[in-house]
Amino acid sequence: MTSNASPSASSTELPPGCPAHTPPGHVPAHPPVRDPGTTAGLVSLAEITASRHPQDVYRRLRMEWGPVARVELEPGVAAWLVMGYRELLTLARTEYLFSRDARNWGDVQSGVVPPDSPLGPMMFWRPNVIGADGVEHRRLRQPLDDGVRWIDLRRMRRAVEGICVDLIASFAPRGSADLIAEYAQAIPLLALADLFGLHGAEGHELLAALAALFGSADDSQAGNRQFEEILADIRDERAARPADDLTTYFLHHKNLATKDEVLQSMVVMISAAQETTTIWIAKTIEKMLTDPRFASRLQGGRLGITDALDEALWSDPPMTHMPARYALADTELGGHAIRRGDVLILGLAAANDDPAIHTGDPHAERGNRAHLAFSAGPHACPARNPARTIAHTAVQTVLERLPGIRLDADPDQLASRPSPWTRCPTSLPVTFPAPPN
Repeated sequence: MTSNASPSASSTELPPGCPAHTPPGHVPAHPPVRDPGTTAGLVSLAEITASRHPQDVYRRLRMEWGPVARVELEPGVAAWLVMGYRELLTLARTEYLFSRDARNWGDVQSGVVPPDSPLGPMMFWRPNVIGADGVEHRRLRQPLDDGVRWIDLRRMRRAVEGICVDLIASFAPRGSADLIAEYAQAIPLLALADLFGLHGAEGHELLAALAALFGSADDSQAGNRQFEEILADIRDERAARPADDLTTYFLHHKNLATKDEVLQSMVVMISAAQETTTIWIAKTIEKMLTDPRFASRLQGGRLGITDALDEALWSDPPMTHMPARYALADTELGGHAIRRGDVLILGLAAANDDPAIHTGDPHAERGNRAHLAFSAGPHACPARNPARTIAHTAVQTVLERLPGIRLDADPDQLASRPSPWTRCPTSLPVTFPAPPN
C-alpha cells in the first residue's frame, strides 16, 4: 500500500499474560520542542547504546517526546525511535502501513543517505526475508521456519555442552579468562559451524566481518562483503558435495529459487544467531557477576537459569535497537505525525522498560516472556528455541564448572563494542580458583 491516505496506527492486541493489560502509568506524548525535520541536538542511537545506563536516556526521551522520539542515525540522518510497548507492537504488526522494505525509505530515495553509508549493511534493502513484506516475505520465511524445525535440539544441547566444557578446559588451569573472546563469542560460532558446515579456519574472519557489519562504522560495507563471500564459498562447496547440514537443506528447499536466495537465507540465520546469542550469554553472565541482587538469587537457587535468561532479555535484550520499518503513508504514532518515507527504529530495550507494562512487583513479573527481545509480528525471530538452548547451556556450564567465579574489573568500566544496534561487551575479565593439578 503506497497511497497518500492518513490512516491511524491504532494499538494492536497484546499477547496473553502481558503486564500491559494492567492500567497504564505511561507518560503521555507531548509535542516535541524541536523541529522533527532536523537532526540538530538529537541524541544518536550510538550514544544510547554506548551509555552505561540506556534506560536513563529512554526516560529523558519519554519526558520530552512521549513513546516515540526523534533520534539521529548518522550525521544529518534522523529516525523515529519507537519506545512504547503498545506502539512498538503496532509498528511490528501493521505490515500494510509500516514496511520492512528499505526501498521505501525517503532519505534513500532523495539521496540524503548515500549508497556508501555505513548504515547500509544493517538498513539497506536486501533480496531476502528481512527486506520483504506480504506474500514474498512468507515465501522466504518458510525455509527459515522449516530449517529451525529441522534442528534436533537435544543433539544441539549435547554438542553445545561439549563445546562449553572444552572451552572452559582451555583456560581453567590459569584461573582467569575473558568470557567474551574465550567463551560467549566462540560458543554460537562453533554451534553454527556444526549446523551449516562452516570451516573452523574461517571462524575469526567471520567474527571480524560480523563485528564490522553490526558496528555500522566506516568498515561496515567491507565487513558485509567479506561475510557474504565466506558464506558463498560454503554454499558452493555444499552444492558440489551435499551434507547433512542446514546449508544443504536450504539448497534443496523448494521456496529458494536461486543460489542468491540460498545465500541470503544463510546470511540472515547466521548473522542474527551469532551476534544476538553471544550478547545474550554475555549479558546474563555479566548480570550474574555485577548485580548483587541478581547474583544472590541465581547462585542461591531462587532464580533458575531459565528465569535468569528471561530477566536478561527484559533488562538488556541482545538487539537494543532493531532496524527498521518505513512508513508507506502519512499516519500518526505515539502522538506524532509520521510522514510517508519516514524510517522508524524498533526500540526493543526501551519498550521493555516502558512504565505502562510494569506492575511494580518484580515477583509478579518473574517468568513472564512478554518482553520484545525477539521482536513481534511477521518478522519476529524464528530461532528463539535454538538460541535459548545455546544460551541456557552456556550459562549453566559456567555455573557448574567455574565455582567461585568473580569479575576482575570495575563494573562501571565495562565497555560495549561500538554499534547503534547492540550492546555487546568488548570483554568480560574474570578470575576463579584454578582446579587442582
